[in-house]
Amino acid sequence: MEDVRKAPIGRPRGFDADEALERAMVVFWKEGYDGVSLTELARAMGITKTSLYAAYGNKEDLFRKALERYAEGPGSYTARALKEPTAREVAAAYLTGSVRTSTRADCPAGCLVVQGFMASGHLGEASRDALLARCAEDRAHLRERFRRAVDEGDLRPDADPEILARYLTTMANGIAVQAAGGADRDELLRMVDAALRTFPPV
Repeated sequence: MEDVRKAPIGRPRGFDADEALERAMVVFWKEGYDGVSLTELARAMGITKTSLYAAYGNKEDLFRKALERYAEGPGSYTARALKEPTAREVAAAYLTGSVRTSTRADCPAGCLVVQGFMASGHLGEASRDALLARCAEDRAHLRERFRRAVDEGDLRPDADPEILARYLTTMANGIAVQAAGGADRDELLRMVDAALRTFPPV
């Protein structure tokens, strides 16, 4: 039987959806959620507001999609850090990754997630939940990695994986705030060195 494929209904989209979402991510990262209007977002994305609504939904929907984009791109340093062979190297790679992401020359200073929390009072429940889930996921992955390190003897038996994970995520958030406030990469890397001096030895 002949395979008949129907052409898609409607006019094809006249823009690159991934590229437009990347631009929206950068705008949210730089301006925060409240700092930019839908009109400004559409202009930065190179599309009309009608196309924005059709492709991404409302402003909150777009923000959540931008957050996912951030997690897969600039914020993916957590996944890379978890692959390091020792707990100390995981901690160093995680904090260093936070510094490098927060001080990239081609991106706004700071962190999209932290910027989002600064506007959390004006976000809808779904967007707040997305931010909380993003933070909880990073913390959970770090906690499980440090639990494994305790089991393998890479960390002392009395090391608390939950506290270590919270310590690192708190430091990463602080790094992002400092970067947004003008701290440069070298200064923040010295903060990382200081933080790692308190990381528990084997």
